Amino acid sequence: MLHQITGQAKKHPSLIPLFVFIRVGGTGAALYVLHLELFNPDVSWDRKNNPEKPWNKLGPNDQYKFYSVNVDYSKLKKEVPDF
Repeated sequence: MLHQITGQAKKHPSLIPLFVFIRVGGTGAALYVLHLELFNPDVSWDRKNNPEKPWNKLGPNDQYKFYSVNVDYSKLKKEVPDF
């Protein structure tokens, strides 16, 4: 398949930016999914030490979103009871 893409790129050089953007988009999507798997509190990889609800360990100051526009997590206070 890579040979076919290379052949098309040689015949039609205007397709090279398309191939570059598709590769960059696929890599970015894969990296974002990897980020979600590793740093999202809803995903737990540890079966032995897995509590029933691992997101209860998060404090109000923990930022688990990838990007936060208007929220300063260091100044938040806990407003819910402990269970």
